[in-house]
Amino acid sequence: MQINHFFFVVGGGRGLGAAVVAALLGLALSGCAWAPAASAPAAGVSVTQALGTPLAADWRNPWPEGAVPAQAPEQTAPALPAPAQAYPAPAELAHWWRAFDDPALSALIEQSLQAHTSVRAAEAALQQARALNAISLAGQGPQLQASASAQRAQAGQGSAASAWRAGLDASWELDWFGQRRMAEAATAAEVQAASAQFGHVRVSLAAEVALNYLEWRALQQRLGVVQRRLALQEEFVQIVGWRVQAGLMSGQDLEQARLNLAQLRATLPELQAGLGQAEAALAVLSGRPPQTALNLPASGIPVAGAALARAIPADTLLQRPDVQRAQARLAAALARSAQADAQRWPTLALGGTLDWRSPRVSDLFDAGALTRTLLLRLVASLYDGGAARAQVQVQQAAAEQVRIELEAAVLTALREVEHALLALQASEQRLQNLTQAAEAAAEVEALALLRLTSGLIDYRIWLDARHNLLTAQIELANARAAWSADHVRLVKALGGGWNAADVQAARPQNDNTP
Repeated sequence: MQINHFFFVVGGGRGLGAAVVAALLGLALSGCAWAPAASAPAAGVSVTQALGTPLAADWRNPWPEGAVPAQAPEQTAPALPAPAQAYPAPAELAHWWRAFDDPALSALIEQSLQAHTSVRAAEAALQQARALNAISLAGQGPQLQASASAQRAQAGQGSAASAWRAGLDASWELDWFGQRRMAEAATAAEVQAASAQFGHVRVSLAAEVALNYLEWRALQQRLGVVQRRLALQEEFVQIVGWRVQAGLMSGQDLEQARLNLAQLRATLPELQAGLGQAEAALAVLSGRPPQTALNLPASGIPVAGAALARAIPADTLLQRPDVQRAQARLAAALARSAQADAQRWPTLALGGTLDWRSPRVSDLFDAGALTRTLLLRLVASLYDGGAARAQVQVQQAAAEQVRIELEAAVLTALREVEHALLALQASEQRLQNLTQAAEAAAEVEALALLRLTSGLIDYRIWLDARHNLLTAQIELANARAAWSADHVRLVKALGGGWNAADVQAARPQNDNTP
């Protein structure tokens, strides 16, 4: 049950009525001195508060001291300096793909960040959140409406009568206990959450493009090696055929050579299909139909620069957009809880109207046609069966759920970074070992070729050495791609790929919302 009090003053010259209303208004406003005003929630909840324990100063598995990336034959990888105990600058993380020094990769990622549907949808959601915040801000001030009407009535066979009306209505619900202020704080926090979600989409998309690009380049490398092996095997089958005709080898040797050739050819369709699928995926990620030819220049597997492999302290998780989103959602939930608590208290509204009524439009704005009205409205809930208190409990429980989500987001972020660091260490060690293996295979092949030209060994011995070298090169290409991919996963785990400037750039030029 609610009780409403209305006070009217009609006319402009009645001093007693105006004095009474002024006294009542002063009495109502004096309630602000004892009313429990809602307090604004904190701008953000720290990660330490979410976890209930301070973060570690460093990672359990930091980048190893003095780690240097392996160098593949015919492809030189930049040396990695000893890690510095410093976090990459925000600009380095925001556009981390530039550290790979691959123009094709940079162009694909930047095109994707502009054209992909997920980015455009997140941008639209951000604009929606900003508009809702603008609505909340606008609701805190006075409202003014204008109206006009014309009426003509005729009773029976009598003459017709006209009525003209124009009016101005003003109203203002005072934010006595902070309900509206808390609503605006909640929508402002939701804008921050939408901004972080926009960043999360950018982070995920940039990493996905890079991983697909690395897979595509690795498949190109593997396909090239398989084609070279295939040419060697075809040449070997021809040589064995000549030797069988000369009686130097048996027919079984020829069939074995043909079997090896057929098995090698069987690997081509899978590689070619994978290459086409990777290219189609890159086209879609960049906002184009899958059948679009990318026409990218030939290149090797890109290698990450040194800035992406530094030891990184744990407090840099504040860069991760999912953690920031969870923090903003918690701030919004706390504001909603405070708003629900403030709504338990009375509301006070001021209003007034200017109303002109006249049977003739020419007399509509005469002083005698004007009626002035002032309204003071106080609404208080006397009994609601506990609904208001239950609503506060609902919002408090929702805030606790979001706080737990923030805790989970932080723990997930820590786990992903630790896993990425471990994977990066393992891939770096594997790359070094495979580089040594490829160098040894190259030496064996060169020695076998020298002995073959000297007539000291059979052609098959050199062919086996050559096949071993090509196999080592395939494994090395895969290891290089995995090493670069682990860099991408590490940067993604750290939240690289966005910053506040990117979010502000999503604002349309004609957007004047706060």
